[in-house]
Amino acid sequence: MGPLFFMRFDIITIFPKIFDGFLNESLLARAQKPAKGGSASGGKKPLLTIGIHNLRRWTTDRHQTVDDRPYGGGVGMVMKVEPIYKAVLSIKGQVLRNKKSKQNSRVILFSPRGKQFDQKTAKRLAKYDQLILICGRYEGVDERVAKHVADEVISVGDYVLNGGEVAAMATIEAVSRMIPGFIAKSESAQKFDHAQYTRPEIFKLGKKNLAVPKVLLSGDHTKIAEWRKKHAKA
Repeated sequence: MGPLFFMRFDIITIFPKIFDGFLNESLLARAQKPAKGGSASGGKKPLLTIGIHNLRRWTTDRHQTVDDRPYGGGVGMVMKVEPIYKAVLSIKGQVLRNKKSKQNSRVILFSPRGKQFDQKTAKRLAKYDQLILICGRYEGVDERVAKHVADEVISVGDYVLNGGEVAAMATIEAVSRMIPGFIAKSESAQKFDHAQYTRPEIFKLGKKNLAVPKVLLSGDHTKIAEWRKKHAKA
């Protein structure tokens, strides 16, 4: 049997090459390939597909302009609503879970003013068939995108980035881990890390001997579980 769930991410950006290495390494690269025994043309499908879309494709002038000066004045340029709206319309609904169901899509704009992204959000977003991720740049994005084009606005932290591309990468990683089959051990897909140790049992750092906590060497699985719970992020 093929994967029980298939998901698509569509990224709207003016810097598509930023994602080249990110998407072609590790678990994300494997998840985009057909399942073992399948093929690209038939057989078992990949767990997910990631489409990168250059926003400039949806501009109409010869300079492929995606930004303009803000009304009311101010420093820097603002990304225009028209090409973003056209891009979302063009991309939305491209992929269906199956021919009998409607496309379950969610359009997300990344902004420092958005709702804080967390594990609960990742779990919720993993229930969609398609996430369309809008990566802003410059001084921001026309507010009409947030209010009338995107379904929600998300922030990955209380700080300002050069653009939404890093936020999109973080979102893709966190959401992908919720897809059944993406992580080999399902119990590790959404847990927060606890403190962990491996060999050597004692590591000499200058004059200090840094030892592994004795409870982890005890073989008492109940006490080990309690210790890990105590030393895990809440």
